[in-house]
Amino acid sequence: MVSILAFPAVGEGKAKLGYWGMSKLHAELVYPVMALACALAGAACDLRDRRIPNLLTLPSILFGLLLHLYLDGWHGMGSSALAGLVAGVIFLIFWLAGGMGAGDVKLITAVACVAGLSHVIWLLILTALAGGVMAIGLALSRGRLKDTLLNLVALAVHHRFEGLKPHPQLNVGNKQTLRLPYAVAIAAGSAVTLCMMVVQR
Repeated sequence: MVSILAFPAVGEGKAKLGYWGMSKLHAELVYPVMALACALAGAACDLRDRRIPNLLTLPSILFGLLLHLYLDGWHGMGSSALAGLVAGVIFLIFWLAGGMGAGDVKLITAVACVAGLSHVIWLLILTALAGGVMAIGLALSRGRLKDTLLNLVALAVHHRFEGLKPHPQLNVGNKQTLRLPYAVAIAAGSAVTLCMMVVQR
């Protein structure tokens, strides 16, 4: 346990970065690197246990908020909270519709809190693309691509008339449907977001 008495005053984080020997690039990479670490831990849990524990996601949300507070002050903490809120609400919609588990919602919220507001849009876009590619690959490997495409049409029709009400058969709780460990897609989206940042710099 680390005493908070050892922390510098809020907003002094950027000044302290020099003592860590960080260049500006390295300092900017702290958030996406830590976000990727969080996402990878979630992916490992999802692959192993088919669940993402609160013991990982909730402390990660707190860690993201405190990390931004330490390095960027109250403004940074506010933007971290907003990033988590944006990502969490978007994934919450899919959870309400029966498309993913609650652990996925909490994980993307945690990863977004750590990554910060400046990275959250790309994180969401790249995670969605990774999830789509993985879903197609899974359907192809199981010889169920045609069924999957027909199910997507059925889901679109269902939600058009029923709103966010989960489909009675095509939902994440039905073990007969193809189930994708979506934390892996979140990790992939986090990794590509980090790579894009490095290349752009």
